[in-house]
Amino acid sequence: MKKSIFCVALVAAMFLAIPANAQFKFGPKVGVNVSTLSLKGEMAETFKANNITNFTGGLMAEFMVPVIGIGVDASVMYTRKGSTLKEVTTGVSKDQHTDYVEIPINLKYKFSLPVVGSILAPYIYAGPSFAFRVDDNFEDQFEEKSFETAINVGIGVEFFNHLQISGQYGWGLGKAFEFENDMLNSVLNGKSRAWTFTAAYLF
Repeated sequence: MKKSIFCVALVAAMFLAIPANAQFKFGPKVGVNVSTLSLKGEMAETFKANNITNFTGGLMAEFMVPVIGIGVDASVMYTRKGSTLKEVTTGVSKDQHTDYVEIPINLKYKFSLPVVGSILAPYIYAGPSFAFRVDDNFEDQFEEKSFETAINVGIGVEFFNHLQISGQYGWGLGKAFEFENDMLNSVLNGKSRAWTFTAAYLF
């Protein structure tokens, strides 16, 4: 609950800091993410994590300050992340994934191009994301975390002031799951890593 309140407060603070003359746009956002898990712990060497590709989609809002090209965007996305975990000794592999409602919040800068500025505008962005678990297919012995935070860094291009194509890389800051084997006194945990490619059309 405290983490949820913090997320809402952070979003509100960033939006309140935007000047009144900021340009507002809103629209759908869809794409794919290529994710994996960075494994740690005594049992990390017994598993190999490979990339898995999944869908992401939702809604995005953008506030940009005219002339200087600085602004904020925020999205509410339904996204699936995970990895193909393979046991090194047996060769058995299984796709493990977690479904989230994810809220990324980014500080964005758009570059002004004098000649083609009305046609395309490159931009860069970075910021945190807050993900709330809604479903997963992990086995019972794995303890999935209900909340995850990450840092995202990305680049993109806006076409005709409406269509935005972007790609980003995200580092999970906390553990996505944890597994403890008391008999072997061993631990396995993983943090999310993901490339995400999206297209958004903002009105």
